[in-house]
Amino acid sequence: MSKLGNLGARLHRGEISYDFIGKRKIWYGVSILITITAIVGLAVRGLNMGIDFQGGAVFTTSKTSVSVAQAETYAAQASGHEAVVQKLGSGGLRIQIAGMDTAKSDATKTALAKDMKVDPESIAADLVGPSWGDEIANKAWEGLAIFMVLVVIYLAIAFEWRMAIAALVALIHDITITTGIYALVGFEVTPGTVIGLLTILGYSLYDTVVVFDSLKEQTKDITKQTRFTYSDIANQSINGTLVRSVNTTVVALLPVAGLLFIGGGFLGAGTLNDISLSLFVGLAAGAYSSIFIATPLVADLKEAEPQMKALKKRVLAKRAQAATEEEMADARVGGSEGPEDAAAAVVGPRNQPASRNRGGRGRPSGKRR
Repeated sequence: MSKLGNLGARLHRGEISYDFIGKRKIWYGVSILITITAIVGLAVRGLNMGIDFQGGAVFTTSKTSVSVAQAETYAAQASGHEAVVQKLGSGGLRIQIAGMDTAKSDATKTALAKDMKVDPESIAADLVGPSWGDEIANKAWEGLAIFMVLVVIYLAIAFEWRMAIAALVALIHDITITTGIYALVGFEVTPGTVIGLLTILGYSLYDTVVVFDSLKEQTKDITKQTRFTYSDIANQSINGTLVRSVNTTVVALLPVAGLLFIGGGFLGAGTLNDISLSLFVGLAAGAYSSIFIATPLVADLKEAEPQMKALKKRVLAKRAQAATEEEMADARVGGSEGPEDAAAAVVGPRNQPASRNRGGRGRPSGKRR
């Protein structure tokens, strides 16, 4: 068996463990810090919304010797807006100008053709109106809201409402971090980004449900025993599924990392950045939240219940009693004599009466006559 497999088996059997629940305040603090950073990024930089949300125009040229930097300058001068230019495999350019009034598209197209010294007919223009962008944005928000509602309903039925709340908090945590990183990096937000967000929420929910299922199974009739608190069993559930969650996340991240770093960065396929970044960040955040946020939050909510408070009190009282008895046993062992002294103490009294008996049958030699 591999070292990782052996580690997973030992974690599952409870032979070794890490106290995730006991250190939950640290994880809460880390998450709050990351979330604040993401919110600041959104407030300061904002999201770079694509033309599908803002409206605008996309101009595609035939093969040209004009560089990307030159095309960006020509497009900004012709339209009065910043442009995103990508080099195509055919040698042409894709010039995307968001927020531009579609009425200016013809004039912009003519100016671009003049500056780039190409025929205006060789430039294809695709226009997206602002109303279409608003409709796409509304559909995205509706889809996200419907997904959240269905998740809460399902988890409340399959498990309980506390787990549903914890899962919802974890999902909001993942969305906030992903959108904040999008704002800080400056990648364009497209419909592919929304698809990526919905996908990573599914992965995050999967990891969370795996832990919740183990937790639900192990906490049956929990109040009938006095060995473990709810937090103890929650910690066992995390440790028992830890290697599985890590393996799932790593296997999912590898191809996404290929899209982002090799496809988008090394090969220059910028159209892959919108979906690959959301998948990469969201998968990592989802694995983190399922382990460090969702389950500790469930433990906090459950241990606020009266029966769980009473259970914790009984468990701690039993542990304190066991610790006291152990200390008393150690004190007794530590206060006893050594083995040889103890043997002499036992043998001496047993031989002493025999000496007296022998002395009674014969007189001392000094007094014989």
